[in-house]
Amino acid sequence: MILLIVGGTTAGSILYGRRKQKRAQSMEEWALGGRKLGTLVFWFLNAGEIYTTFAVLGISGFAWAYGAPAYLAFCSVSLSASVGYWLTPLIQSYGRRHALVTQADFFAHRYRAPWLGVCVAAAGLVALVVYVQIQVTALTLVVRLAAGPGISAGVAACVAVALMVLFVFLAGLRAAAFAAGVKDILMLVVVLALAWSIAGVVGEASVLDVFRSVSERFPEAMRFPGLKPELGLDTTWLITSAINVALGTYIFPHMFQLCYSADSTETIRRNAVFQPIYSLSYFFIILLGFAALLAGTQAPGGDPNALLLAFVGERYPAWMLGLLAGTASLLALVPGSVLLLTCGSIFSRNILRPLIPSIDDRTELLVSRIAMVGFAAIALYLTLGASGSLVEIGLSAYAAIGMLAPGVYCAFLLRRTSAAAVLAGLLAGYAVLWLPAFSLLASTWLPHWERGLVALIVNAVVTVGLSLLLPRRAFAFAQPA
Repeated sequence: MILLIVGGTTAGSILYGRRKQKRAQSMEEWALGGRKLGTLVFWFLNAGEIYTTFAVLGISGFAWAYGAPAYLAFCSVSLSASVGYWLTPLIQSYGRRHALVTQADFFAHRYRAPWLGVCVAAAGLVALVVYVQIQVTALTLVVRLAAGPGISAGVAACVAVALMVLFVFLAGLRAAAFAAGVKDILMLVVVLALAWSIAGVVGEASVLDVFRSVSERFPEAMRFPGLKPELGLDTTWLITSAINVALGTYIFPHMFQLCYSADSTETIRRNAVFQPIYSLSYFFIILLGFAALLAGTQAPGGDPNALLLAFVGERYPAWMLGLLAGTASLLALVPGSVLLLTCGSIFSRNILRPLIPSIDDRTELLVSRIAMVGFAAIALYLTLGASGSLVEIGLSAYAAIGMLAPGVYCAFLLRRTSAAAVLAGLLAGYAVLWLPAFSLLASTWLPHWERGLVALIVNAVVTVGLSLLLPRRAFAFAQPA
């Protein structure tokens, strides 16, 4: 079942990509689909980057392990769409007008500072690789499930990375768009099928009875701070985490490239209006986590990421487990492939090209494809040494990419913002995020706040403050969109 789903979707993706787009001869064709993605294709591709294994395996396992803090999923998606309705059309129009391909292109052009583009490229690659790690972690679980207990985690992770690289190497963005459509449909079918039957599986009469039984047997799971109060996952954490995710969702470099790929701003706005509909699926995903808690399912090795696969394996027939695992494979392959594509684009265009300005488009494309393998290897290394849940890894990625948010928002809201101010803000934010002394100070002053949001606020204050204090003659740059 897993091979059928993944193999069939991959073959269809390649055929679709080759039919819609001749073999890519430039970075724009390969990474942006020729800037011709319409409403339906863009809808599925954008959803494919938001609703990943983080959404299904991650949130269900997080609900099982922590309880109410999993409600973060509801808040963050709707808030992200609200921000995206305003921000993403601006990104799309500016990118099309100036023929930009990457997020780092935006910073370099907007602030007329190629060196800032290099700095932003490096920062974006750090966050992207962490996000690739999420997809590799989930795909590794599926590979181990398919291959049996005889395969080690290391070998399974290597196979997972090889599949991901192969998937994106063959056709580019349009292939991922086709697979995203298949993946989203399968995800909804699987989640709804499991939710429809879940009450009977755990011995309850209805979905409401599942929640009632959980509230009676595990009352801590239904209220904040959840099953592990010592972690401080209270309402303050929920609010600050949701805001941080909302501000950072469309700041990810791969989301920038998706915005560039849309055929019009109207396509972008339609997507933002209807995208929150997907958040309704989180009700059923959290329900599955609570049902596993009620059933007494134990995650293999205590890993909450594997909880849903273990629960379905115990309580459902083998074909349903195969359907879930095959869908989970696509949930990892589609966003993982776009993330790697973005990593390669950024490296070749914003790291290599400034060093070798004479490089031609075909060589740049070749380097981009080779660089993907290197970044996949880094994600593999991180996966082998990681132990956190997918949600925890995801929040760390949002914290890292959030450092670029002030530079993006100020680009459209504060004309006098300078490249120097953006860089100073970046350094201040990363200091709060990564230096132990500053992190301890932040957690002492603002207990239970999402550290990424604290760092983002410090970053924004420094960026805006310097922009207002420095003389206006320092601010000569391109006009905003």
